[in-house]
Amino acid sequence: MDRPTVSDRSRTAYDAVAGQFAAQPGVKAGQMMGMPTLFADGKAFAGLYGDAMIFKLAGQAHADALGRPGAGLFDPSGMGRPMKAWVQVPAADGAAWADLARQALDGAPRGG
Repeated sequence: MDRPTVSDRSRTAYDAVAGQFAAQPGVKAGQMMGMPTLFADGKAFAGLYGDAMIFKLAGQAHADALGRPGAGLFDPSGMGRPMKAWVQVPAADGAAWADLARQALDGAPRGG
């Protein structure tokens, strides 16, 4: 399946969020499944998919993120098999991306 196109605006917004986390110990930017992704100690916690960011969340943070306008479970195949821990939030709600990334990082497994 083809990956959705990323607009310059969304890439710039993602890069700004990624830049906020670059100095965090153990956090690195890279690629996963061909998309820009943020990793904490080697585990993905956020990424850019088309004109949306995806976040690995749990508990109340997950429920709150799903309640955001246009948000939904991340289904990269488009075949009704979502990755249940991952929430996709569109660029229209991009002002929330940094906070959601912080929540995802805070919930990411860390350490050796």
